[in-house]
Amino acid sequence: MSDSLVAKYGDERLPRYTSYPTAPAFSAAVGPSEYAGGLATIGKAEPISVYLHVPFCRSMCWYCGCHTSITRQDAPVVEYLDAMSQEIELVSFAAGNDVPVKNVHFGGGTPTIMKPQEFTALMAKLRSAFAFEAGASVAVEIDPRTLTLPMIEALGESGVDRASLGVQSFDPVVQTAINRMQSFEQTEAAVVGLRSAGINNVNFDLIYGLPKQTVESCIETVRLAVQLRPERLAVFGYAHIPAFKKHQRLIDEASLPGAKQRNEQAEAIAQELERAGYARIGLDHFALPEDQLAVAARNGTMRRNFQGYTTDDCESLIGLGASAIGRLPGGYMQNHVPMGLYAERVASGVLPTAKGYLLSEEDKLRARVIERLMCDFEADLGRLSRESGFDTGFLIERNERLSQLAADGVATIRDDRVVVSKDARFMVRAVAAAFDAYFGSHGRTHSKAA
Repeated sequence: MSDSLVAKYGDERLPRYTSYPTAPAFSAAVGPSEYAGGLATIGKAEPISVYLHVPFCRSMCWYCGCHTSITRQDAPVVEYLDAMSQEIELVSFAAGNDVPVKNVHFGGGTPTIMKPQEFTALMAKLRSAFAFEAGASVAVEIDPRTLTLPMIEALGESGVDRASLGVQSFDPVVQTAINRMQSFEQTEAAVVGLRSAGINNVNFDLIYGLPKQTVESCIETVRLAVQLRPERLAVFGYAHIPAFKKHQRLIDEASLPGAKQRNEQAEAIAQELERAGYARIGLDHFALPEDQLAVAARNGTMRRNFQGYTTDDCESLIGLGASAIGRLPGGYMQNHVPMGLYAERVASGVLPTAKGYLLSEEDKLRARVIERLMCDFEADLGRLSRESGFDTGFLIERNERLSQLAADGVATIRDDRVVVSKDARFMVRAVAAAFDAYFGSHGRTHSKAA
């Protein structure tokens, strides 16, 4: 792929397409009553997934794009967990206490900021509110720098079977530039402890495009990471959006790599991981060949949701906690972001829904197309359109962006099938945007395509 095309599409600010439509399309016209109505229709035939957002950290990493709050005290965390327990009661009452749960994911912030007994109590609350399936998966995001042995034991005893560890970079120069000092030894101790507790599925998060990062430092980070043999790795491009995340202003923009350098770093990481025996999956994930995600990618059954690429095939996702986003067959719901307002609504016995989006049949079709592109780098527009009751040419006719991408060699269109060119796969979000009816209409800044 030429440098000119990398510059043309790689510098675009594009959604990550972990949902469609994306969050900027959500409206306050969708609130608690719509959410309650949607919960009442879930039923008991199909299992659901549950996401719990714990928006606290002990220190701020300057690259962070999450909704999180810094606290050195435990009291705010305890108060928040009390509110979350109340929300669990509200949601389970609206949905029915015997709704089956197949997957649980704790995200942050740093979920393991809570005390071991608090995590155990929260899991007990979930199990009493819903009907957990036998073998239900429980995943937790972890900061290795603050993980303790009692917490590891609590995770194992509570049925956690997957841990996702933030690594980002092992280069101390980069770590200093992003205010996140984390040694290889800290990460190694966390991995050894988790596996000793029976948590044998370990994910690492790496980031490229960070300040002062180089291809060489990216490669060295991978070489260290694979020594610990995580089952999966997610490799994200840093999204510099200081207008929305003020702490990112502490990062020296002059030290950030450009689109060409970012692409070189991403490819260097990918090649090093492939040499280490990992399968390249979708846009930014890697997994050992026998891992479930790698199997799903080969079988064409991989999905994409707010946690990225996944094997989670549930159609409903309950989002719990401040700013959490849930998905029901009829649309998306997001809770209030300010923790005080979230807790206030819950305490008053009202679902804390701030906004959402109700899906049309066209939205559902476009969502399926975008998901297949993001997962498989191709989409059968004819088949997907027919299955959704639309004409086979509906998504192609008068699609100027798609025509330009095809003319530039980024994608090909043949027999109503769109295929992202192999050497342009890192720009798959640019192709997905061709099917986003709302792209560019909300004035929201997203991360760069490459």
